[in-house]
Amino acid sequence: MNNVYEVLRRPLITEKSNYQNTTLRQYAFEVARAATKKEIKEAIETLFDVDVVRVNTINSPAKRGRRRRQMIIRSAQYKKAIVTLAQGQSIDVFEGVK
Repeated sequence: MNNVYEVLRRPLITEKSNYQNTTLRQYAFEVARAATKKEIKEAIETLFDVDVVRVNTINSPAKRGRRRRQMIIRSAQYKKAIVTLAQGQSIDVFEGVK
């Protein structure tokens, strides 16, 4: 990856990720499929000015959906990264409206 903006695609905001934000200091992002853990760590640290303790990655496969009149709908394959921050740090994007 050439650019830190190419590594991170979008934050993933779900009920489970909200629980992880508040109790475990973990944040979930959708990242580029070719991104490594080291590149993800550098991108998070430069964009949000925080210290990253650990990065876990998950490759989610494409899922086969329902059929609608001979058409099969599929969800796309993506890579997810769960980033754990140092004690006392947070990312303001996930904290909501202030």
